[in-house]
Amino acid sequence: MKNNNLKVLVARIDRIGDVVLSTPIPREIKKSYPDSFVSVLVRNYTKDIYLNNPNIDEIILFEGKDENNPKTFWQLVSEIREFKFSHAFMLLPNERLNWILFFSGIPTRIGVGHKLYQFLSFSKYVDRKKYIPLRHEADYCLDMVRKIGIEPRSMNPEIFLSADEKVKRDEMKVKLSPNREILIGINTTSGKSSPNLTIEEYRKLIIQLTEEINIRVVVTDNNPPDEIKNIEKVIYPNIGLSLREAIINFAALDVLISASTGPMQICAALKVPTISLFCPLPACSPKLWGPLGNNPEIILPEENYCSTVCPGDPHICDFSGKGGIDSEKVYPRIKSFMNL
Repeated sequence: MKNNNLKVLVARIDRIGDVVLSTPIPREIKKSYPDSFVSVLVRNYTKDIYLNNPNIDEIILFEGKDENNPKTFWQLVSEIREFKFSHAFMLLPNERLNWILFFSGIPTRIGVGHKLYQFLSFSKYVDRKKYIPLRHEADYCLDMVRKIGIEPRSMNPEIFLSADEKVKRDEMKVKLSPNREILIGINTTSGKSSPNLTIEEYRKLIIQLTEEINIRVVVTDNNPPDEIKNIEKVIYPNIGLSLREAIINFAALDVLISASTGPMQICAALKVPTISLFCPLPACSPKLWGPLGNNPEIILPEENYCSTVCPGDPHICDFSGKGGIDSEKVYPRIKSFMNL
């Protein structure tokens, strides 16, 4: 295949962390085919992850900028058809998207799994074989490029800041830590996408950290819970910001503490160190979702916690109970990690 004949659409229409983990795909395509054309199809609220990415030629919005005036099925078909893509990667099974790509006239379409609509539309597929063996989500994503004969060299995600954004990052760092204190970010919410500490435990942890002279605590939630707001000596720089503005602030941190969430993946892609709370169950495992390419520290419950104490549902697990995770367990791990 000639370089200028490869035109790839990478469709990732799900959440922030998933989109971050798709960023190795365009890079690995460009390494093998420098003159190829690579576009991404993403939701409006995740597009900022791909801004300033040198491996992306075009960002196409799945819904449009105005939520009250979304793109119709045929509007999307018409928009995508104009690019004359040779390949499309559908990283999240979605019937509507499947048919949009089909009617867009893309000859080679590759999805995940064995959905009926994929067979009816003559789509190719990659099979995760029920996550056996268990690999990282970013590596599963790269099965798409393997399907077209590209062997990836790295699965580390990347988010790129412009020169102006790097200046803003440095200015924010000075503003948040005028005396060069260690900037510790804490993201307390996870949208119930993964096990997480209770808000009460996060509050205890934050107060403990504020008592350290050389630490500034930054709560990075866009909309912090009421129990976390207005804590003395704590900074809340991301309230009401766009995702891109928050990304610049994340880049200013010395470390981020969180559950397995989108902000954790953002920080990893920015090479910001992370201390992350994880569940060992396969669907939530750090082997599947852990931060890549940065300096990470993983905190897990004790070995038998999931079989004896955990409710079994990662969406409601809060690590409480014997052998779990709480502020008293996290605090010394932070101090050790930061050499305090």
